[in-house]
Amino acid sequence: MTFINSASRNVIFRLPSRCRSSVVRTASRRQRVQENFTSAFNKNGSKCSLVSKQQAINSALQKRQFHQSPNKPLVAAPQTTSSLSPKPETQPPATYAAPKTGLLSILPASWVPYAELIRLDKPTGTYYLFFPCLFSTLLAAPLAVPMASPLSVLGTSLLFFSGALIMRGAGCTINDLWDRNLDPHVRRTRLRPIARGAVTPFNALAFTGVQLFTGLGILLQFPTQCLFYGIPSLLLVASYPLAKRVTHYPQFVLGLTFSWGAMMGFPALGVDLLQNSTALTAAGFLYASNIAWTVLYDMIYAHMDIKDDAKAGIKSIALRHDAQTKQILTGLAISQIGLLTAAGVAAGAGPVFFVGSCGGAAITLAVMIKKVNLKSVKDCWWWFVNGCWLTGGVISAGLGAEYLVQYSQQRPRVEAWSGKDV
Repeated sequence: MTFINSASRNVIFRLPSRCRSSVVRTASRRQRVQENFTSAFNKNGSKCSLVSKQQAINSALQKRQFHQSPNKPLVAAPQTTSSLSPKPETQPPATYAAPKTGLLSILPASWVPYAELIRLDKPTGTYYLFFPCLFSTLLAAPLAVPMASPLSVLGTSLLFFSGALIMRGAGCTINDLWDRNLDPHVRRTRLRPIARGAVTPFNALAFTGVQLFTGLGILLQFPTQCLFYGIPSLLLVASYPLAKRVTHYPQFVLGLTFSWGAMMGFPALGVDLLQNSTALTAAGFLYASNIAWTVLYDMIYAHMDIKDDAKAGIKSIALRHDAQTKQILTGLAISQIGLLTAAGVAAGAGPVFFVGSCGGAAITLAVMIKKVNLKSVKDCWWWFVNGCWLTGGVISAGLGAEYLVQYSQQRPRVEAWSGKDV
């Protein structure tokens, strides 16, 4: 410390160690500055230049002090927007274009938002809701006493399709009411009627009431005991949108909801599940099989929104098990086929069912799981739509063929029962 005289040195050594170090560093820094100025003066030979540089260096040294200068205004630190739980990122504005083709294009403009609300232009969900009803109707027909006639099976199936159309629309409306604050943050859903403001929440709620009363009217066309089986399903319809907020497995709740029709075909044809253990066992296995199928296809569907769901905080099995999706889909397919086989065994089905329904479903599911590209939104949508008809179609075809075989074999008995009734 040759740049500090002896008197100052004695004072410095009496200071605390932390203050002493600060003073020494400052003095050393000023000594180096003076040496640099001396060198600059000797080279330039200009006193004015030296003075201006001296002022600049003194300003720089003031900025490097440990404490703010009293004359220097304090600048507030910029506020950050990050938080422990990320907020949904709103998607960039998109322009809504009225439908130019299809059924919606011929409807009055005021009806279009409500038709979009019930997904009238995207009927795949209606088919997925209808197929379990059709499966149970065809499986229950041979168990009815007397065996249900083809016209009875056809009429019951048409009623089920009407109910599926209405109740699927009601479910979509309830879902959009729950998700009205989440849909604007997901690219695929940001233009839905409630999300874009075309339908107010109050009007949507009133529309839901109309749909539920219409569904009740259809339900009343079935035998009275169907009321006791059908009404409890409304709790599941209302709870599915909430499940997306509290669990990564809302697809199982959707499976409980969409598969409910797997039990409805039995009481619709007069088969009392509480008094017929064979029918109850078959219905239970069929219901469980459809739950596995619902989780399977909806897991593929969830991959279309996996990035936006992560940003919006929506939970799904696709997000939870993204890396193991193909393995889970395979396990679900095996479970579905196994439970479907058990339902056929319980109902006394023959080889036509096992080959057509079980074997056909195994092939269609295996092809879909192998070929679907889970990273492609377009590919996931294609398999979601067409997988409905491929798997649902072969199961229905097998069940229908099995029913016709048994009906042709039991026709004399059916006619005998009809004669006794007369």
